[in-house]
Amino acid sequence: MLFDTWGGMLSGDDYKEFSLHYAQQVHSQLKTEVDGQRIPTVLFTKGGGLWLEDMAKTGYDALGLDWQTDIGQARARVGDKVALQGNLDPLTLYAKPEVIVEKVKTILVKYGEGSGHVFNLGHGILPDINPDNVKAMVDAVHEFSRGH
Repeated sequence: MLFDTWGGMLSGDDYKEFSLHYAQQVHSQLKTEVDGQRIPTVLFTKGGGLWLEDMAKTGYDALGLDWQTDIGQARARVGDKVALQGNLDPLTLYAKPEVIVEKVKTILVKYGEGSGHVFNLGHGILPDINPDNVKAMVDAVHEFSRGH
């Protein structure tokens, strides 16, 4: 995963020149197969929801989405060109388990049926998160992902 926390702070032209251009260079140099097994690649730009179509053309297998990007709209924009990873707001893990479960369910419903989604946080996990809340998230993903 190529992780660009600051790319979304740039203007569109600057993002393409100073982040996306180099993300493509990095991808072109990655070893994406070992012993006949494909190694998936993921491009994540926090605040990059504006440029999903351009990001989908870089050769990465998946795009990581931050919590500010609606996953249903993202899927409509990129179709099946890439998988999508994300995008629960990391601060949700401070909420009560029942809130976490509802937020997980909302993301899965917005993504819709079919493959191509890796559930994840929309950015990194915070160090003081209660492990029981992480378990509530994981359990909800398992429960509501069945049959999709």
